[in-house]
Amino acid sequence: MDAERKTNIFVAGLDPFNLRLLQSVRRADRYAFHPLYELEEITYAPSFDIEALLDKGRAILRDFDGPVDAIVGYWDFPSIVMLPILRREIGLPGPSLESVLRCQHKYWSRREQAGAVPETVPRFALVDPFEADAGDPPLPYPFWIKPVTSHSSILGFRVRNRADYAHALSEMRAGIHRFAGPLEVLMGYADLPDEIAAAGAAQCIAEEIISTGRQCTLEGYVFEGETTVYGIVDSIRGRNRSSLERYEYPSALPEPVKARMRSYAATVLERIGLDDTPFNMEFFYQARDKRLSLLEINARISKSHSPIFDKVEGVPHKEVMIDVALGRRPEFPARRGAYRYAAKFMPRLYGHSDDEIVTHAPSEAEVRALEARYPGTDIKMHVDQGMRLRDDHHYDEYSHELAAIFMGADSRDALHANFRRLFDEMDIRTARPGRTPQ
Repeated sequence: MDAERKTNIFVAGLDPFNLRLLQSVRRADRYAFHPLYELEEITYAPSFDIEALLDKGRAILRDFDGPVDAIVGYWDFPSIVMLPILRREIGLPGPSLESVLRCQHKYWSRREQAGAVPETVPRFALVDPFEADAGDPPLPYPFWIKPVTSHSSILGFRVRNRADYAHALSEMRAGIHRFAGPLEVLMGYADLPDEIAAAGAAQCIAEEIISTGRQCTLEGYVFEGETTVYGIVDSIRGRNRSSLERYEYPSALPEPVKARMRSYAATVLERIGLDDTPFNMEFFYQARDKRLSLLEINARISKSHSPIFDKVEGVPHKEVMIDVALGRRPEFPARRGAYRYAAKFMPRLYGHSDDEIVTHAPSEAEVRALEARYPGTDIKMHVDQGMRLRDDHHYDEYSHELAAIFMGADSRDALHANFRRLFDEMDIRTARPGRTPQ
């Protein structure tokens, strides 16, 4: 590679916040980061025209005046499944489309997981929401049901009884095509097993509930067939036991538990055939019986973890994504950060109506002042004063996420205490139209 030119890296959904993190990796002065797709069109768009998006990506790459050295992404569906197609077409290394689908397609993934590490996999069943009868549940209550592909827990329902199941099926029928249509197109580019191809994309998976115990995420990569886990992040859920309220790094789990998870990761990824890519893999650990349950696998880094790796390691783990995409074995973790502990806090409203209005939220200047008062803090507001909650994209079926707050500290106690004080000072309030703010 010509040492005098910069390495051209195309980033799907490049946005200012993540660009700053990309520009803080080691050797960043040698890289030129280029946008591939607008963030909105591959994340929050009401519909995804996959063929049009692929054609747009092809045109951007074809018309670029210079060599394309890497294509990377850290957003979820559909871009995570589109990128292997684009890489393959222009001859760049990366994971196969089929291996990414074995992670992304939840039913296919569960089948592969059950073949590799069956002791970690809950009972599961494929459900056709257009044929299913609410009186005949696929698993004993309670269970989760969700589309075989979505993101951000959209259309994910905890089903406790027949009424819950009927409601979930109704919502699936109304909304599943937002994800099923694009998935059907992307599956058409892949070599699929007969059962997966015959089922199609407009399907759901029901799963035995495993969301008890302590949840964590392994961040790692597969390079030249070898799996490496470089960090484990704890995921703490809110009072509804469904919505995530914070991520903490490094994990507080015992080392023997971490070692078991690393071993499971290597075993299942070898079966899936994932290679030359970063990944993250989520587990639940039940201390009572020392059981580990595998939740899901993603063929990408978690963008939410990048700022907290930066605070502890001194380098965001986007560096891993870049290194692997360029065919270079990562040198991570870096062990040069300013803090011993870091967290991403996701303060939420539970049980609030989409019609509610944000009656008070800190201004941009107030946010910057808060960051200055709490060193090691970065705040991304999701809501603004005067907006309706329905106009924000950061929600699941049970809650609204108000902000993403990244903080570092030298103890877990200090981390939590600083967040509580900061969030009180943010003074975010909402009210239904015509009612008193709360």
